[in-house]
Amino acid sequence: MADVEVIPGPPARPDRVATALDRVTGALAGSEQRPGQAKMAQAVADAIRSRTHLAVQAGTGTGKTLAYLVPAILAGRSTVVATATKALQDQLAGKDLPFLQEQLDVPFEWAVLKGRSNYLCMQRLSELTAKDAGGQQLGFDGVAERAPADELLRLADWASTTVTGDRATLDEEPSDAAWAAVSVSARECPGASRCPSGSTCFAELARQRAQAADVVVVNMHLYGLDLASGGVILPEHDLVIIDEAHQLEDIVSATSGVELTAGRFTDLARRTRGVIADDRLPSGVDDAGRLLLEALRPHRDRRLKGALPNDLAGAITVARGRVEQVLAAARAVPSDVPQESRSRALRLQQSAAALIDDLGVVEQITSSQVVWVEGADAHPVLRVAPLDVAGLLHDALWTRRTAVLTSATLPARLPRRLGVPPDSVTELDVGSPFDYPEQAVLYCAAHLPDPRNARYLEALADEMVGLIDAVGGRTLALFTSFRVLDEMHRAVSSRVDVPVLTQRGMPKARLLEAFTGDEATCLFATMGFWQGVDVPGRALSLVIIDRIPFPRPDEPLLQARRELAGADAFSRIDLPRAATLLAQGAGRLIRTATDTGVVAVLDPRLASAGYRWDMVRALPPMRRTKDPEEARAALRAIRDAGGAVTEAGAAR
Repeated sequence: MADVEVIPGPPARPDRVATALDRVTGALAGSEQRPGQAKMAQAVADAIRSRTHLAVQAGTGTGKTLAYLVPAILAGRSTVVATATKALQDQLAGKDLPFLQEQLDVPFEWAVLKGRSNYLCMQRLSELTAKDAGGQQLGFDGVAERAPADELLRLADWASTTVTGDRATLDEEPSDAAWAAVSVSARECPGASRCPSGSTCFAELARQRAQAADVVVVNMHLYGLDLASGGVILPEHDLVIIDEAHQLEDIVSATSGVELTAGRFTDLARRTRGVIADDRLPSGVDDAGRLLLEALRPHRDRRLKGALPNDLAGAITVARGRVEQVLAAARAVPSDVPQESRSRALRLQQSAAALIDDLGVVEQITSSQVVWVEGADAHPVLRVAPLDVAGLLHDALWTRRTAVLTSATLPARLPRRLGVPPDSVTELDVGSPFDYPEQAVLYCAAHLPDPRNARYLEALADEMVGLIDAVGGRTLALFTSFRVLDEMHRAVSSRVDVPVLTQRGMPKARLLEAFTGDEATCLFATMGFWQGVDVPGRALSLVIIDRIPFPRPDEPLLQARRELAGADAFSRIDLPRAATLLAQGAGRLIRTATDTGVVAVLDPRLASAGYRWDMVRALPPMRRTKDPEEARAALRAIRDAGGAVTEAGAAR
């Protein structure tokens, strides 16, 4: 396919899409009719045919991946699927796309493409053992010297057998130091044409596979980088499907911005010492990093408006001068040095040039950008991000290809916020196949104090104990802060007769494995668990949400957007984000047609605030109650019988 020009055929006819989808879903174990899936597939086919955009909300259980993959493949259009979660990438690559290759009568190729740092660099690996003409070890470039030798040996052995060089295929996760020694970032890599190992580069091989594929799966961060770069990273494509599209705005903001830390200067200095001879070594790069660190610390957790403060502006100027010296020294490395040394010099050039570019952005801040400092006192980060990504998306996406935006929960007016031309987009909600009124109860603890009240935490603990006792464990408690998580763990774990795990206890995968393996277990977690957690069955029968997850009022980027929105800030900025995240958290409960349970929102504002119906409408249509005894009775019924959450069941 790489050697011939593939001219896409006509878009798939609606009847062909429906027939193919029926055949595909019929081959699945326990297949069933899903009207929402068929409706979504038809809408995707229509968007491809008319070359317009589609924003489709497809509730949990719809089967949205097949609903967008089948019409995309049948249409013969080059397609990129961008998703925000690794779990969905793994599902696409390990299950859905191989399955469709078997079931569809249209041959197609697919590939997964990741950022360059995910692949082992054969050139870096070769340099670890390289010697000069006299047989002397050339030495490390300042990075590998920090890596354990035994890990490097294991990675070298793996390099001789791996087909992809993808870090994710390792049997054991390497340390950050070891992987840094054998990989490169996009900021360092000089490109295959300038690298001695370019012909065996795993990242380039992955790009070649992507160029030849009909469907390419990427993460949304890589897609955002491609948009910001003007499309130089990914293959040209006719169609992009953005899954978990509610995260697109924030990810594009991050990937089209700049991030500066003292650590980037420390790393550059270390690499410089591994490349440049002592008598030519530029001085002061480490000092520039320390100067930046001290200049950033007083501004932590602050948004910087207008011109940069004098101390910070001065540190940036000094840093730029020092990095320019490194770049000049790297460019002056003689061409007759050993090949490995020359390669290191090229990578040093790339790193220095990228840092100079970022420093230049910071020196020329415009009114369309937001600048702030965040992070711990020891590691503050200076961030620059665009105030609005609609213009970038208009030029790089909406006017260039068809886009399908989908998620189980799409924020209100998302296409408008993203700058999609109104006359070029169709918005659709295909619902969910689950019987939420029968399967789930939405309980709002209207009797509790307001979360801003000093008595709230004590009342929250009492309420949680009653609910957990009623269901006998089986609880995922989602908190909006680590502070409340820690307080509730101390207050609740000693008062219930079931184990209580917390997000701080172990890695996420092991934590979920422990939680799902024992029904009589609770898991307390924060924002990382509000999305992408799939625990079907009786292991999860109660989702507790401590409060409506409004974004922080002092979050710099949102603060700037609120100022731009004026009087409409709450309805345009805060409310849609909170409603979407609340729905994502509530969506952890019902994952299959046989799941039952209660979503308990322990924030009385859901029952009384003027915006409450915006929140409720964003949630699945569960049966609602404000009666704590009714909620506990429903949970006892689930614990004792595993029955459906019905009026009769709750009364038992």
